[in-house]
Amino acid sequence: MKLLDKPLSNLQLEILKIYNFDLKEEQLLEIKNLLAKYFAEKASDTMDELWKKNNWSEQIMNDWLKGNIESSN
Repeated sequence: MKLLDKPLSNLQLEILKIYNFDLKEEQLLEIKNLLAKYFAEKASDTMDELWKKNNWSEQIMNDWLKGNIESSN
């Protein structure tokens, strides 16, 4: 068994506390969904900030989708 190269994060420690309880599969799924939603919202908020900061437009996004990454400059 390989030892951890770094200590556990505060999030990992909190999640480990949850495992003290014997949860039903439904409850585990709910927790997974809550975590996924939380991190998805954080990612979306970050993208919104980048969008505003860089003054990106729908045209730039369409150019990126077409593979024209130079339009963001």
